[in-house]
Amino acid sequence: MTCREMVEFLMGYLESDIPEAQRAEFERHIQLCPPCLDYLETYKKTIRLGKTVCQAEEDAVSGDVPEELVQAILAARRR
Repeated sequence: MTCREMVEFLMGYLESDIPEAQRAEFERHIQLCPPCLDYLETYKKTIRLGKTVCQAEEDAVSGDVPEELVQAILAARRR
């Protein structure tokens, strides 16, 4: 697996939604590739932080944030 392929399988890996053989190859790659392991950890941290950012619907959103972005985030939270 290349670094580029690792990125393509990232969400599937985190959601346990890839075949076991690909999962094992993914894990083998990140054990051998420190930059990809760092990328994976940063990605997981980003997801965790994103989930905590606007926990309450009434949390204020800065006026310079495009409404389209706000709606996309709210739609993603509902999924």
